[in-house]
Amino acid sequence: MDKRILSVAYNLFLSKYTISGNLFFELQLVAILNTTVPSRASPKQFPNPKVPSGVGASTGCFHLHHSKHIEKPAAFKTHTKKKKNTNTVARSSTSPREPSACSPDMNTVDQDIAAAISTIHPDIIETHILTRLDGPTLASASCSSTQLRALASHENLWTNICHSMWPSTTSPRVFHVISNFPNGSSSFFSDAFPLAMEPVSFGNSSENPNLPSELISAVDIYYKKELIFSKVVETETVTAWFKCSPFRVDLLGPKEAFSTRIPHPDTEDTCRDLEEGMELSWIVIDPIGKRAMNLSSQRPVTIQWHWLSGDVQVKFASVVTGGRSGAATELVQCGVVVTCGGSARGEMHVREVSLQVEDMDGMYLKGRDSLVILKRGLEGKRGKVKKKEEERKKEFLEFLERKRERKEKKIMREGILDMLCVAFGVMAFASSVLFFLLR
Repeated sequence: MDKRILSVAYNLFLSKYTISGNLFFELQLVAILNTTVPSRASPKQFPNPKVPSGVGASTGCFHLHHSKHIEKPAAFKTHTKKKKNTNTVARSSTSPREPSACSPDMNTVDQDIAAAISTIHPDIIETHILTRLDGPTLASASCSSTQLRALASHENLWTNICHSMWPSTTSPRVFHVISNFPNGSSSFFSDAFPLAMEPVSFGNSSENPNLPSELISAVDIYYKKELIFSKVVETETVTAWFKCSPFRVDLLGPKEAFSTRIPHPDTEDTCRDLEEGMELSWIVIDPIGKRAMNLSSQRPVTIQWHWLSGDVQVKFASVVTGGRSGAATELVQCGVVVTCGGSARGEMHVREVSLQVEDMDGMYLKGRDSLVILKRGLEGKRGKVKKKEEERKKEFLEFLERKRERKEKKIMREGILDMLCVAFGVMAFASSVLFFLLR
């Protein structure tokens, strides 16, 4: 078993020069296989890859980064010359290869990897390797070979990933809804992990685009990687009150609150720790359409500290494409506000967690208008990767800039209209005076 595991690891190591698309998975697999080698294997036979950027092992997942300066295993130095020509040819290409997608056509190195992986029992791969990968890496692993594609499609792997990443998905209601998705937890993860990039268009917004009759909100709040709050809320969307009232989803009642271990900030400077440590996920689920979308920026975009009351408002936001170009709903902001207050022990307690949809005029949209935009986002295309924190903040700042420019143009138009009205009034008064004087 030692030789087979080391053979797979070495084949993956040599393939890093030709399969750029699956490089991250290959390096992770090498590291994981290193941990599964029995104790009788000498460390010198299989040294840890030296990756300058480091290895992250949060939540049991390996996060390795690309590095061309990786020490080759000493046990396989005699075989390196056999692969040297292949590597030279691959590196001499005039243009870098694009990341390979999931397709049945595999090159020679892919076939070598598949043959090497097939020598290991599937239970070992599924139990000791795939269970240690995070969602994006598991998806990349499924593109490496047909065997890994079959093993990575097991529902229990994606269910555990979803439960680990979003504890609110362990709710019986949410778990039942996810089980009805086309590919179960795998489809849910592909919907909820990135933000919608290209919302679909329904044409005339006055038409009824078969809006969802119910929305489920699955919310998880973390502070320094520790879960402090998790809740699931169901919202009916068929009532006239919902359609005509401003859209708002509250997780806590008027007298509800939950305590945390977060120290209450004394000044605005101490809010930086809250900005760096707090994370929030707000997943909106359409149980009928079997789609989901994450509306949170994951990290706060703004934090406001009120010196008089001592309350702290932490805002998470995502910008989504809304209506037609030039309209106030061309871009809308899905904002989540977390209001925290102080306690006698000096720790914060959260008394408000709410979601609202705001247009570029600063108006909160009504239930039906918000539902149309959320429907577009739910059925829209997803990005290939999760947006970085800087990109989310940049989108939020661009939305605020567009909002400010629109407000200035509106004030300018109103000013011009006021001047025209005054000029017309003066002209009318002057004409009346001249008429009576010359009569």
